[in-house]
Amino acid sequence: MIKMFEVRGLYLLLPLLWSSVTKTTFATKIAKPGCQPSCGNVTIYYPFGIGSACSLRESFIIDCNRSSSNDPPKPFLVGSNIEVLNISITGQMLIKSFVTTKLYRDGVAVESTPPYVEQTDLTMYPLVYSDTENKLIVVGCDDFGFLVSESTYRGSSPLGMGCSVVCSNLSVVINGSCSGFGCCQTTIPQRLYNFTLVLESNANHSNVSHVNPSGYAFIGNPSKFNFSVADLGDPNFVNRTRDSVPVVLEWFVWDYYDFSHDISCEIAKRDLSYYACHHQSRCHDVDSGSGGYRCTCLPGYKGNPYLSPGCTDIDECANLSSSPCSDICINTPGSYYCTCPKGYHGNGRKDGTSCIRDSVPDYSKKNIVIGLAATLGSLLLPPIGWWLYIVIKKRETIKQKARNFKKNGGLLLQHRMLSDERIVERTYFFTVDELEKATDHFNESRILGRGGQGTVYKGMLGEGRLVAVKKSKTLNESQRAHFINEVVIMSQIIHRNIVRLLGCCLESEVPLLVYEFVPNGTLFNHLHHLNEEFPITWRMRLQIASDLAGALAYLHSFSYYPILHRDIKSSNILLDDKYRAKLSDFGLSKSVAPDQTHVTTRVMGTFGYLDPEYFQTNHYTEKSDVYSFGVVLVELLTGQKAIRAICEQDRSLVSWFLSHTENSQFLDIVDPDLVKESSKEEVYTIVDLATRCLNPKGHRRPTMKEVLLILETEESPQTDEVETSSQFEQVLAAGTTNNSSYHENVATSSTSSMDTRYCQSSELSLLFNPR
Repeated sequence: MIKMFEVRGLYLLLPLLWSSVTKTTFATKIAKPGCQPSCGNVTIYYPFGIGSACSLRESFIIDCNRSSSNDPPKPFLVGSNIEVLNISITGQMLIKSFVTTKLYRDGVAVESTPPYVEQTDLTMYPLVYSDTENKLIVVGCDDFGFLVSESTYRGSSPLGMGCSVVCSNLSVVINGSCSGFGCCQTTIPQRLYNFTLVLESNANHSNVSHVNPSGYAFIGNPSKFNFSVADLGDPNFVNRTRDSVPVVLEWFVWDYYDFSHDISCEIAKRDLSYYACHHQSRCHDVDSGSGGYRCTCLPGYKGNPYLSPGCTDIDECANLSSSPCSDICINTPGSYYCTCPKGYHGNGRKDGTSCIRDSVPDYSKKNIVIGLAATLGSLLLPPIGWWLYIVIKKRETIKQKARNFKKNGGLLLQHRMLSDERIVERTYFFTVDELEKATDHFNESRILGRGGQGTVYKGMLGEGRLVAVKKSKTLNESQRAHFINEVVIMSQIIHRNIVRLLGCCLESEVPLLVYEFVPNGTLFNHLHHLNEEFPITWRMRLQIASDLAGALAYLHSFSYYPILHRDIKSSNILLDDKYRAKLSDFGLSKSVAPDQTHVTTRVMGTFGYLDPEYFQTNHYTEKSDVYSFGVVLVELLTGQKAIRAICEQDRSLVSWFLSHTENSQFLDIVDPDLVKESSKEEVYTIVDLATRCLNPKGHRRPTMKEVLLILETEESPQTDEVETSSQFEQVLAAGTTNNSSYHENVATSSTSSMDTRYCQSSELSLLFNPR
């Protein structure tokens, strides 16, 4: 045993000696040669540096200031009073927090701090506030803290968020809890680089000044803040918090010319003289909202990737006790490998088999076994290899389908199905093989339409049934929720005037929806791309309006709970082979409990069709659907688009229509061909109905049941069924419509959160304030 360890020890010593000769241990470099590596107690890692010659860019300069001769110097961001507490080479920076405070006496604010707009502005630095490591924290008994940001990186909309605290007496306040009694906290937005922190009081502390004379608000790392009841009356709270609760920033390498250009790894590598990553490192793009990237050492390397010569190899074999090998460890650039000395076998790893002494071999038996194994292997290897390939490929296909099912929202749909058996009964799951066969592997010749969210293909199932297959584009989290919402809503609806969802497929790379095939495209296409061979007559338009009203009345009085469509427009109304209307696209639809009158949601939809009351209150009711129906009714009357192709006066179809109806000039704006086909009384009835639907006050609009009754009354006694049938036959005899117009709305999520393509912001008043 002693001899064995001596031999094995000798083998262990050889690579260590070789490593000491061929390799030098490098410590992580901090600063450029000749530059100061620290300021006070803070290490200044390059690309940051003290002075322009010691930093990567001007925005990385650190000012090292000394407040007095007795105090150690402190680092600050260049040109600011933002004190730096720590810089990490991995991309984080800690700075001293700023606390907004207000002191009250006898119900009056007698002292307050500014909201710290300039002190928190990181516009000119490659820095953003970390939304994962920071929170907005408010401390007090009668206060409301509110963060307002004019913008985050690259033009996001202005936003604000906050929380409030109350505590009429200290008995409700709990140490360590920030749930709203004495202390509250909330998240901050992503990509935040400047903000204003506002602190207000409901009653100026008039009822709580004896226990809490001041309110406080600040942004900081919540893991470093431990709230206690004593904080409410502590006069030293501000200084103590600034010293103990830092703010976490994330830093990255920004544009090297100016801050108005995005920069990414791909762009930076085009000019290696400005590329910040050095040898043996890799580049990672940063989602800062304005571009940027970071550098990290490759696996097996360490050091500062921003400083020449870059990262250096980690010698895993340098220390015998920490070496991963049990016997012989051989270091290689960026890696290592273990081996055993002669007379031993195994993988040589401490976490493996280590090295085991060989037994005395029986060469005669060994040779026979080797020969038989070689012969048998040569015969069996090809068929076994092919069988293994098939098995592995099938297993990988199954795993990939399972991953796709989860990625496409399958787990969310399963959860919804468990809570409602009707979804299980009416939702059919197609396999991706079925739909590939139905669409000839999604052949280009089968495309019916393309849209912003996907492509629609014409398909034929095995039994010969024609279907429309919507192949979505890659979905983000909110789009995945809309997709599942559409499946759940439409699986519960069976109505002749609503496009029927036949099923879906979630095991493909992107989710697929299968609808009944509706051959004659969208109402939008027929109204606004006029073709004299296929006229939409007055009677046909009345029928389409009646069909749409029937579909909406059905949704609003759904037996289980009402359904609000939330995106009614002419491009979401399809026409079947008899030009009867079918309502489609339920991606934004919401179910309403029987005891609710509305749903509260951020404004989504399409300009020109949005209910102005919904736009102002964020409350969407069934009367909001009535308003959108009124816009479609005006489209049927006038043949005009909801947003007219004028950029000046009367751009909104609604305001243009109402201005003429107020002056009794409605016959001037009705489609001239329709006036010839109908009586003045009929036109007046429909114009009056549209005007009622477009009333700015939701409670003054009719219900869809009332609308349906008026349309059926208008349609029934005056419509000659033989004449109507003849009109439809004349249209059908002329030919079928071009399938290329087939409802792009099925391929697109019709939602655009306040899509500004239709008009400039200065014209918004025209959309919601009819003259």
